[in-house]
Amino acid sequence: MKVFVTGGSGLVGSTTIDILLARGDSVLAIDNYATGRRDNLSKHDKLTVCEGSIADKALVDQLIGDFKPDVVIHTAASYKDPNDWYNDTLTNCVGGANIVRAAKDSGCKRLIYFQTALCYGVKPLEQPITLNHPINPANSSYAISKTAAENYVQYSGLDWVTFRLANVVGPRGVSGPLAIFYQRLSQGKKCFVTPARRDFVFSQDLARNVVRAADGVGHGTYHFSSGKDVAIREVYDAMVSAMKLNDKPEPELRPLGADDAPSILLDPSRTFKDFGNIEFTPLNEIVSRSVDYYAEHGVEGGYTHLKLDK
Repeated sequence: MKVFVTGGSGLVGSTTIDILLARGDSVLAIDNYATGRRDNLSKHDKLTVCEGSIADKALVDQLIGDFKPDVVIHTAASYKDPNDWYNDTLTNCVGGANIVRAAKDSGCKRLIYFQTALCYGVKPLEQPITLNHPINPANSSYAISKTAAENYVQYSGLDWVTFRLANVVGPRGVSGPLAIFYQRLSQGKKCFVTPARRDFVFSQDLARNVVRAADGVGHGTYHFSSGKDVAIREVYDAMVSAMKLNDKPEPELRPLGADDAPSILLDPSRTFKDFGNIEFTPLNEIVSRSVDYYAEHGVEGGYTHLKLDK
């Protein structure tokens, strides 16, 4: 199979590419390295990586038009600065529309998209959140722009799958609490936690099912979720344990910010129905494997797309 992957050097993109290459697929990837790491992808005779922006329509049209992929996996997203509306709209909206249009024009058989759970708002009306929950993305530039691109996917007439996600974490991640906690703890800095709860899923678990979707499993919108949430404090404690810190530093407890959700828990019922039994890696193992990676390769980023108090 020929697969075009955007954001190929990011957490989800690179992890998915590893699986595709291991089974013999041909992959063309694009990344502008705003958050993706170059060392996330190793050289491979069936992998071509282009450095560039998906907002460059001529480039996107040329790459997809010449490659003629069977499947497009669109993981690229701008999220590193919640105040950077320009790059969020340029990458997520313009870039997203470019990818969808080029995929459609090339005769692509299927497109896989990724949406943030913040599309439901930071004060969801139900827990867990079902697929029938109203869309209310006006809480961040990231959520607004990701939802706009999802609308283009739905409008395109392509065969598509959207995975709506809460928190995807793993060794190559540059955003969220794992990267932030490791960065600060390794520098001897104090961390803070809030009462928030999240559903953390391992990038490898997601990638395996992205490949299944590329192979034709499912159609439409899915929540990729374990169906269980954990407190941010539990993530912090797992990080302290995995780093084997003798003094076990106590974090500062802060109240939730105005734009932070108490819980983001998605109902995975439809996913389990169509994709079957999915094995989810335990949190402690995710954190341990991430710490091993950070210790060897270093940690970059620590980005969050929500505005947080300093």
